[in-house]
Amino acid sequence: MNRTTRTTRTTRALAVAVLVLGLGACSAESVNKAVGKAVDTTVNEPYEITYEVTGTGVDEIMFHGGGGEAMEPELETVTKPALPWKKTVTLRGIMPPAVTPVALEAGGADVTCSITYKGEVIKEAKGEGMLTAGGCVAVSPVVG
Repeated sequence: MNRTTRTTRTTRALAVAVLVLGLGACSAESVNKAVGKAVDTTVNEPYEITYEVTGTGVDEIMFHGGGGEAMEPELETVTKPALPWKKTVTLRGIMPPAVTPVALEAGGADVTCSITYKGEVIKEAKGEGMLTAGGCVAVSPVVG
């Protein structure tokens, strides 16, 4: 009888362990699905930003306009822009907003660029040194 009781206890303990591990696996799968859905939503969530460039001596303006992949956005270019220049675009998810004024003549630019999201400036750069630093590049506001 003592042996039967031990076997029953062992079987019950094993059943409980399997049940707990099985539920844990289901929970992990549910969490992974929820996280995956949140990532997919964030990666594809559209957001609108406005680029602005002011000053003098700008020959081109390059910017992320919403094309391409999130981490490999296509650059759009405006040549001989009239300043002040302003453009509103729709980007997606983790795609970083970026605008780069280009001056072909060294020392010929006095420039300010900015990126605005929902009425708030999220990135701004001023002066000639900004041209060599890559202009204005911000983290996507929907993930940052």
